[in-house]
This record gives sequence, C-alpha cells and structure tokens, in this order.
Amino acid sequence: MEFGIFVQGYVGKRAETDPEAEHKALMEETEYVIQADRSGFKYAWASEHHFLEEYSHLSANDVYLGYLAHATDRIHLGSGIFNPLAPVNHPVKVAEKVAMLDHLSGGRFEFGSGRGAGSHEILGFMPGITDMNHTKELWEETIAEFPKMWLQDEYVGFQGKHWSLPPRKVLPKPYGKSHPAMWYAAGSPSSYAMAGKKGLGVLGFSVQKVSDMEWVVESYKTAIKEAKAIGDFVNDNVMVTSTAICAETHDKAVEIAVGGGLNYLQSLLFRYHDTFPRPEGIPEWPELLPEYSAEIIELLIQEELMICGDPSEVLAQCKRWEQAGADQLSFGLPIGISYEDTMNSIKLIGEHVIPKIDTDPVHRTTRFRQSSGA
Repeated sequence: MEFGIFVQGYVGKRAETDPEAEHKALMEETEYVIQADRSGFKYAWASEHHFLEEYSHLSANDVYLGYLAHATDRIHLGSGIFNPLAPVNHPVKVAEKVAMLDHLSGGRFEFGSGRGAGSHEILGFMPGITDMNHTKELWEETIAEFPKMWLQDEYVGFQGKHWSLPPRKVLPKPYGKSHPAMWYAAGSPSSYAMAGKKGLGVLGFSVQKVSDMEWVVESYKTAIKEAKAIGDFVNDNVMVTSTAICAETHDKAVEIAVGGGLNYLQSLLFRYHDTFPRPEGIPEWPELLPEYSAEIIELLIQEELMICGDPSEVLAQCKRWEQAGADQLSFGLPIGISYEDTMNSIKLIGEHVIPKIDTDPVHRTTRFRQSSGA
C-alpha cells in the first residue's frame, strides 16, 4: 500500500478572527505537500472546489499543482479532481492542463476526474438544472475523449449533446509515452464498479470506515478484471482517504484531535457533499455535530473511523486499510490542527509508518504507462 496526502484549502472558523486565514491555509498546505515529498509519501492530491465557504478555497488547483511541480522532487501530483463537465471546464482545456502538468512535473502528474460532489457548487454553473444526476450524462459523454485528444496527432473532433469541437491538434501532447494515469472520484459505492469497468483508478473520498472498504474494493477488483479501458492502459488502483494524527504518545495525539475542530469539518463536508451517503447520526446543516471529547476520539479510533495515536498505533491502523484492500491511503490534514502538529504527523508517519508498509521506495513515473498503440 502506498501513501498520499490530500489538500483542499480548508479555512474553517479561523477566518472569523484572522484576516489572513485564507492565505495562510493555502501556504501551509503547500508546505505540507513539500514535507510529504521529503518524507516518502508518493501522492499529493489537490481538490477543485468552488463557492464552498470555509470548507475549501482551492478552486484553481491547476495553478496550485503547477507550483508544486516545481517545489517538489518525487511525489506524484494528482487532480482530486479536475472537473471535466463542459459547463464547468471545457474538456479540451482540461486535456491541455493535464498534458502541461505532465511536462512540468516530469511525468509525475495523475489525472483524477469526477462529477463534483455537491449541488451548491456544480449546479452554480448550470442555471436551470436542479438535479445532480444530470452531471452523469455530461461526464459519460466526455471522459473517453481525453485519451484521443492526447494520443491522436490531430484529434478527430467531437460532436456531442453538451459540447463539440472540430478536428484540431490538442497541444501539448503528454510527456513521454502514453498519457497520465486516469482516476475517478467515487461518491457512492456503485461508482467503484463503474470506474473499474472503464479501467480507471478510484479516488475513494466517500469511504468512512475500514469495514465499509472490503466489499466495495471487492466489487471494484471484480469489475476491473474485465475492464474495457477507455484509456491506453488499465489503472488498477483504489485510493481511500482518512484523517490522520500521529504524535509521540497516544495521549498527545488524542489531545491534538480534541482541539482540532474535527466535528466542524465533518459537518461542513456533509453540508456541501450532498451526493455522499449520509451516515446515521450526521445532522442537517446548520446543526453541527457535537464537539469531540477525548471519549469520542477514542470511540472513533476504536470504530476505525480515524487514524490517531503514536507511531506504532498508527502503523497498526494503516495496516488494517492495507488488509481491506486499499492500494493507497491518503491523509486529509485539516487546518483546525496546528501547523506544527500537522508537520510533526507527516514526519512521524514518513519515518515510522511508510517504510514498514510501502516496501517500494522508488517513485517510478512509468510504472503504469505502456507504449501507445495510437
């Protein structure tokens, strides 16, 4: 199992007292990715969100990833996601951004796409549309066109229901052979099998606990065995996300978690991600989850709903995800936890956890790519 870090420009409540909260959030998360690169993490995923007050201010993630391509050396940089729905981002411009980032990163870029996780942001680009199911049709129409844009010398063009383009040379072409690995952000369990059938890796942002993972991964692994890849190769890969707090002692890790405002982060998540399955006990916004006490944090650890503890405990918790079938575990590190404690978590995980699970330290940029037949 490999390891990643997930950043999204989470500002939270600190904007109420700090006029530079937005700037600090973006700059601090940049430092987290740089440290993750130094600590042996293999992936950094950057979200694309719009209009999500407090929850995510990382809207221009292509710009952000371009900076990280220069600021890091080995870590793979992924769009988590680029939204390819024509009303949000024209598909050709998405293809151009992917190829450009592939060059700037020296082949370290990974293309995650999706339909967006919430009506507040996505339907803001679609006046008159009230049903998020409409986005499925747009994504399905578009996703298979990207490999053609990258691999055909002159793209044959496209005439669809939602967008069109005459024959054109889409430039630049990706760096080296083939094209970056393609992923799909799964908002529901049924999306895993769908992605597998298309040969796409899965960005599993919706999985809440380890026990939910096993049957979902099984459905994906079954589907991908008979994949009809829309790209040049099959990306057999499942990433899941979890909150992670690692400290020198168990008690210190719990103390950090209690002070991290994690209840507010979770409340915001389900406020905006209204396509995610809502677990029992999550209240409707503006009602908030109660503040987390030490007892609640201990319960969340016991129920495998968060990773928290000293290095040996975090190692054991990560191994549970590996046993459940995850190919990659990516950590979300919210701003409610201090910069110093977050950096310490990254360093401790890099020193004590990653080397004992990810036994291949080489960050190969060609491990999935094959020679193009186009």
